[in-house]
Parts: sequence; C-alpha cells; structure tokens
Amino acid sequence: MYRACIFDLDGTLVNTLYSIAYFSNEALKQLGYPTIEAESYRKIVGDGADMQIHRMLTAVSAGKAFTEQEATKLKEIYFQLYEANPIHLVREYPGMRETLLELKKADIPTAVLSNKPDAWTKAIISTLFPKESFELCFGQRPGIPRKPSPAGALTIADQFQINPKDILYIGDTNTDMQTGKNAGMDTAGVLWGFRDRKELEENGATYLLDAPNRILAVVNHKGKV
Repeated sequence: MYRACIFDLDGTLVNTLYSIAYFSNEALKQLGYPTIEAESYRKIVGDGADMQIHRMLTAVSAGKAFTEQEATKLKEIYFQLYEANPIHLVREYPGMRETLLELKKADIPTAVLSNKPDAWTKAIISTLFPKESFELCFGQRPGIPRKPSPAGALTIADQFQINPKDILYIGDTNTDMQTGKNAGMDTAGVLWGFRDRKELEENGATYLLDAPNRILAVVNHKGKV
C-alpha cells in the first residue's frame, strides 16, 4: 500500500472553477476587456497565476499582441480581488471529506501541493476542511519552483520521511501527472476535475479515478487497481 498521499487543490480537493472565473472576469472588466465563459477556465488554469493571466489575455485579445505591462496590471487587479475573499464560490467535492477521514483512520499522512499562492491555498483548506485533515499544506511560495517541478512534492516526501515511490500524487491536470512523474511518485488522475481522461492518460496517469472514495482502494492495493 502507499504510505502517504499528496493532493492538488483546484479541481482535485475543491471545485474552484467558478471562483476563479468570477475574480478573473471581474479583473478583465475593470480593464475594459471582454469576459470569458466560466467553463473555458478549465483550460486556462493549472500552471500558476502568470500563465493564467497570459492565457486570459490571449483569449480576449482577438489575436492582437499584448504587453507585459498589461499582463502585470491584470494580475495586480486579479490578486487584489482574490485576496479579499479566496473562498468565494469554492466548494469541496462530494465525498472528499469522508475519504480524507478514512485515510486519517488508516494512519496515511496527507498533504496539499498547489500552484495557487500559498496564503490562498491555506485559507481555502482551513475554511473547508477540518484542521486535522492534512499534515502539510503548501501553495506557491518564493524560492520553490512551481509544478511540474518536483521540488514541492519532494519537500513533502522529505518532511514525511517517506520514499517518493511510496507516495501517491493525486491531481486533475497534465501538470499534476508530470509533477508526480518528475518526483518519482505514482499518480492518480481524477476525472471529476478540470481536465479530461485523454489529457490524464497522455501524461502517464498510473490510475484514473471517477470518485474520491476510489482513492482508498488505490492506497490499500498499490498497483492492483
């Protein structure tokens, strides 16, 4: 069995799609840009705020080039809006809290690793989940390369004092599957998140899961699910 689990945040533990869409579109409106359909943010998010901002500007610029100054201004406004209420419209996925409780009962340590800024990540987790749900919780921090760099995942493995090959990395995007692979961890791609089965398969997901409680079966029967 696996001895620990690392979870992505957005699209894995919680549905933040409509929260991200809301704050992103508010920022776009303040600068006079058109807004983007909420469902389109499934492909826009996932690689950190800078990449998200660039993808947003690409989507609304109708093929015209945009400057880094424009990107910086949009990011500034987006951050101001998001920081004011990072849990706005955020919901945990059904069954996730119960799954985490079962992992806790089985003495499986759990951690969160997100490309979302660290303060926002911690605010969401501390608001939506019981305090004991996770031993470690990290968002994007200065000096730590963002995913798909394995740095954050390996830091967690080191703090858990568990070999990476005995840790299951759980996420919903190509970035997550690459992060786990880069860290020497098996990966579980979740089908309730922002991306689809094809993306997860193409990026080497060890397992594909259609519900949070399937995590328990994978943890308990490593390599046999």
